[in-house]
Amino acid sequence: MMSEAKRATTAFEEETGIRFREPALLTEALTHRSFVNEYAGDGAVKDNERLEFLGDAVLHIIVTDLLFDKYPAQNEGTLTQLRAALVRTESLAKLARDCRLGEFLLMGRGEELSGGRQRLSLLCRSYEALIGALYLDSGLEAVAAFVTPQLLRLLEDVMEQKLHIDARSELQERIQASLNIAPDYRVADSAGPEHDKEFRVEVSLGDRIIGSGLGKSKRAAAQNAARIALRYLEDHGLPPTALADDGNARQ
Repeated sequence: MMSEAKRATTAFEEETGIRFREPALLTEALTHRSFVNEYAGDGAVKDNERLEFLGDAVLHIIVTDLLFDKYPAQNEGTLTQLRAALVRTESLAKLARDCRLGEFLLMGRGEELSGGRQRLSLLCRSYEALIGALYLDSGLEAVAAFVTPQLLRLLEDVMEQKLHIDARSELQERIQASLNIAPDYRVADSAGPEHDKEFRVEVSLGDRIIGSGLGKSKRAAAQNAARIALRYLEDHGLPPTALADDGNARQ
């Protein structure tokens, strides 16, 4: 087990250029609880859940500071929306993918076979654990130096795609203004173990699906589906079937 952990930490440091003064912290950050469960009698490695708790708080501090400095004219409500968009599960999973974190995680065979290395929620939590470990190893400035360039790129995507906006409310207002009907949401699929499910929600008008989104909760998946639907409407306009249905309803 220890040789596997050593290979993972060495490969991760080579990929990212990060060097830990206390390698055991990096090992802990990369260790999913399913890996520990398979070596319950060893006791040499702890899982990353405590580091995840710490990393979540550290990320909130850094993101808050970044937004406060970058947008001096924005009010509290907008800053809160932007922060939520930057630290949501999908965003942190993207940052994890950017540094190929999933490839280096230590996890049990069952978790890996069920798609754990690509699971959004697992990647998000592992990224938070990595931040917690880096904070303990090198301090807040080192964490900020590592994550700020990633966050700024992510912020560009958030602003361009309006990910901080309540997409579900905006979609409903737009459709009701044009058709006087509401979009329909349904859970199309779910995957993963009971404690770590991901949902896929579809939003439709009449018989036409106009958006499909993933999320670790039904609510988050519906928001992502609504964002896709808004982009669909911008590119294609209202589906003909929805217009036809509305016309029939008003006759």
